Amino acid sequence: MPADAHRTKAAPDAGRAEPASPLTERQEARRRRILQACARLASRGGFDAVQMREVAESSQVALGTLYRYFPSKIHLLVATMQDQLEHLHATLRKKPPAGETAAERVAGTLMRAFRALQRDPLLADAMVRALTFADRGVSAEVEQVFRRTTAIILDATDLADPTPEQLSAVRVIGHTWHSTLITWLSGRASIEQVGVDIDTVCRLIDLTVPPPGRD
Repeated sequence: MPADAHRTKAAPDAGRAEPASPLTERQEARRRRILQACARLASRGGFDAVQMREVAESSQVALGTLYRYFPSKIHLLVATMQDQLEHLHATLRKKPPAGETAAERVAGTLMRAFRALQRDPLLADAMVRALTFADRGVSAEVEQVFRRTTAIILDATDLADPTPEQLSAVRVIGHTWHSTLITWLSGRASIEQVGVDIDTVCRLIDLTVPPPGRD
């Protein structure tokens, strides 16, 4: 079975993704090239088009070097999703969502994120499939994806000091957003249905706001 199989199979000598310490400028540039190459390949052919050897050639790094940064195709695609969300988050911060309530702002933000992924469905499908296939060996990368999603939602709520109940609502909203991506990509939900589901779950935020007269 090749190293690019659906399961998270690493190169024989691969350990954790390199490195734990902060990247040097040269290492960061190399990592950036790898992520860009992965995104290009996925955009052209989806999940199956992302092969580690092709990524290495396209990013002009040795195959062994690629495996030191990303021990498997799943690691790479999940990291690509985190990178895409990071860029999206930066864009959203430049133009914050409108809306009178937290629920309206969060729903608007998540639909903007959804439409951004919708513009490149093959890339979106590849990243979401990788997230679905990820096992415990990719837990650190998966955690980064969900942390970034949570940060995007929290920014939209504009809550300075969210309560535990509000943080719980944010997590549920994040899980629902990822689930709607899967259902849309699999053809089991229309864009309209996705919008309804997002609007519905985002109301949880407003339900956690204490009524007037309560601290």
